[in-house]
Amino acid sequence: MGRQAALVLAAGKGTRMHSQRPKVLQTVLGEPMVAHVLAALEPLFGEDVWLVIGHGADQVRKAVPNGRFVLQEEQLGTGHALACALPALREAGVDRLLVLNGDTPLVTAEVIGRFMQEAGSADLAFATITLADAGSYGRVVRIDGQLAGIVEAKDYDIEKWGAVSGEVNAGVYLLSLDLAERLLPKVSNANRSGEYYITDLVGLALDEGCEVRGVMCGTTPELLGVNSPAELNEAEEILRATINRGLLASGVILHAVDGIRISPLARIEPGAEITGPCEITGKTIIHADARVMTSCVIRDSEVEGGAEIRPFSHLESAVVRAGALVGPYARLRPGAELCANSHVGNFVELKKTVLGEGAKANHLTYLGDARVGAGTNIGAGTITCNYDGKHKYQTVIGENAFIGSNTAMVAPVHVGSNTLVGAGSIITKDVPDGELAIARARQKNLGTRRPAGRED
Repeated sequence: MGRQAALVLAAGKGTRMHSQRPKVLQTVLGEPMVAHVLAALEPLFGEDVWLVIGHGADQVRKAVPNGRFVLQEEQLGTGHALACALPALREAGVDRLLVLNGDTPLVTAEVIGRFMQEAGSADLAFATITLADAGSYGRVVRIDGQLAGIVEAKDYDIEKWGAVSGEVNAGVYLLSLDLAERLLPKVSNANRSGEYYITDLVGLALDEGCEVRGVMCGTTPELLGVNSPAELNEAEEILRATINRGLLASGVILHAVDGIRISPLARIEPGAEITGPCEITGKTIIHADARVMTSCVIRDSEVEGGAEIRPFSHLESAVVRAGALVGPYARLRPGAELCANSHVGNFVELKKTVLGEGAKANHLTYLGDARVGAGTNIGAGTITCNYDGKHKYQTVIGENAFIGSNTAMVAPVHVGSNTLVGAGSIITKDVPDGELAIARARQKNLGTRRPAGRED
């Protein structure tokens, strides 16, 4: 059959979103819509996926760092987008192409796979769905049961084509590159939008006697596009409920399930326990027997079994090992790692820091660019001064150290194992193992207290 590839149309403005952000970058469960589409295509096409970009092209490139892109400088319709991509596809040796829109966040590999199987070897196939309200979708026209073409909603003439059946074009096509190269030059923009439509290929292919199939996909919501904030919210709710039902069926324990938002990219193991409201996005992994309590936000992080994320904690690109406790009201920024049985308490922030096994930082602390040894206790109000205005430096604290409250450690600095740092100290020099460090002025009580009632 030759080499197959996929082409994602991601160049549109999405004016009904009323946003400067490209439509395909509007998020569903924390991920851009186009990311959901690419995740569905990856099992079927691997790296053979191209994106047509135009409006906000640089933003889309940034959101899809490893993407293969074709630039549509002017957005003149879906047919024009396909024409822009043909040279790159032909150069790559592609013979057969799946085309779909980047604003279909509910699409799955299973749905696309079934469509491709039913499309078979047809010269051109497209997916159809049946809706109670056809809305702005292109109408599928059948005469005496035979496919006659697709007519855009703006151009549909009831007197000519008859009453709307409810069968509409889902915007998913499978076609040969030979057909596309032959027929695209014949596509006209003589319509109310003044655009070149892929849908016109259907009628042109039928006129040539090509094998064209309209693959009926029922009422499945997976192929629905998103064109407005209301539709975005509806799609997100469908996906959220679907994911949560699947997690419950697999053995994940969910409380207050209506408030739990979990990305399809995340992996939640059976036996994990999650309480809503909370948000778990990105490629987060929550292992069996881990607990995530209410009002937490977790992205691209890993939480091992026996760990507990207490309420109102935020984690991003962090690792929490077995038995560790986080929060409440803790913040773990990128590069934070809590080793087994360590504790981070309320209003503690870690960035690019490893907290050793059994170490504790329970109150009002900032640890940035640091390594803290096993068993060490960090007192309330402690900070690592890791930035001098130009560069970041590391603080290293050994095992079983005790850092008194209100201590500032000015990096680069090394505090040894089994050390004691007095409260209120500003540590600017290394502290050897086993020593006591106090870096503050001697207390002085000057004068007497002013007598009550005295007026100056």
